[in-house]
Amino acid sequence: MRTVTYGGAVSLDGFLAGLDGSIDWLHFSKDVQDVMTDCWRDVDAILMGRKTYDFAVSSGREASTGKKRTNGTARREPAMRTYVFSRTLQSIHDPDVELVKRDAVEFVRGLKRQPGKGICLMGGGELAQALLEAGLVDRIGLNIHPILLGSGIPTFRDTGHRVRLTLVECRPLEGGCVLANYSVLPPQP
Repeated sequence: MRTVTYGGAVSLDGFLAGLDGSIDWLHFSKDVQDVMTDCWRDVDAILMGRKTYDFAVSSGREASTGKKRTNGTARREPAMRTYVFSRTLQSIHDPDVELVKRDAVEFVRGLKRQPGKGICLMGGGELAQALLEAGLVDRIGLNIHPILLGSGIPTFRDTGHRVRLTLVECRPLEGGCVLANYSVLPPQP
């Protein structure tokens, strides 16, 4: 069965971005590039909610790869498929992105059963909360930055129960960041 990994860069006080979506505090380095290269090698599906998708599009990024758009180049078959979950969007005009308007939990449960590589859950909010609550997230990976934002978009929301984790990897990254990777343990009876 395919694995779902949730995470990304977070502030020490647990925010993915400022209240206005700002990410000007993120530290990019060779370490981060290496971690991301390794991560993307084992992923062929991206899950995101509407707000994360809107942010990706407004910042000039390809939702299907996360990379900056390049004008004038022919598109190749994407190595990844992006699924955007929304109850309000009517359509998405990108052939590499599929709009999912049905129940996210049931959709992801089915996607995990299909053949393929890993699945990356991007962004925070309702989608991550619903998938964590349903027990569909297998791994959590955080690049913890040495900053306290005080407020912003939280990495985690109330799942209605405890989510037990076991540490798989923890190491420093350039710029005072810490990479922490966890496996999600099955719930206790």
